[in-house]
Amino acid sequence: MPIQDEGGITMRSVLCRELERLSLPADEDIIEKFEEYYSLLIEWNEKFNLTAITDRNEVYLKHFIDSIYGEKYIEKGSIVVDIGAGAGFPSIPLCIVREDIKIDMYDSLLKRVGFLREVAEKLELDNVTATHMRIEDAALKNRNRYDVAVARAVAPLPTLVEYALPLLKVGGTLVAYKGSNYKEEISAAKNALKLLNGEVIAAEEVVLPSSDITHSFVIIKKCRDTDKKYPRGKNKPRLEPL
Repeated sequence: MPIQDEGGITMRSVLCRELERLSLPADEDIIEKFEEYYSLLIEWNEKFNLTAITDRNEVYLKHFIDSIYGEKYIEKGSIVVDIGAGAGFPSIPLCIVREDIKIDMYDSLLKRVGFLREVAEKLELDNVTATHMRIEDAALKNRNRYDVAVARAVAPLPTLVEYALPLLKVGGTLVAYKGSNYKEEISAAKNALKLLNGEVIAAEEVVLPSSDITHSFVIIKKCRDTDKKYPRGKNKPRLEPL
């Protein structure tokens, strides 16, 4: 059962309730930014595929609310990198509710970057940038730059940590948005974590409101410098995970 009926309460109202519960801004301007984001997502989705989820309630629940749940792992004033930003989840929702953080989004598809830039402009988000670049190249340019990396629906954990850890400062954290099989992914990533000097410091399941959908967060700390030979080129992190 995906989304449960709450007696006609809309997911927009649920979003507002969740923002208040999390002590995040929930004024009309914030909610309208989410509404405009939804409109732009649907408009651009007709031109090229951004998301298979287009129903308003499902977008609010599975994209917007799910994205903001990761904000509690991001300290105030953090410089954040979004690995494979796609349609802007989780970065755009995070930037809407957290003006204190700055997020650099990277994506390898120019059309998606064009969409992200229009969203940032229309929503007047000064704390987010979108760059057309493969994440392996970003790691060469901005090595050890970021306090936090976020990633949602990008890659299995062994691949993801090879993308993320070179970008992080020592002591920085990867916030990986995962599904219900996160324990298996953590187990599969043991070798990668050892080679890249990362450590799982937390793993938490969350149930999305008004649903029985369970997602999870895996938090990984960069304990020491990562060897400069990582990330490997030629798409090896995906084709030959550590």
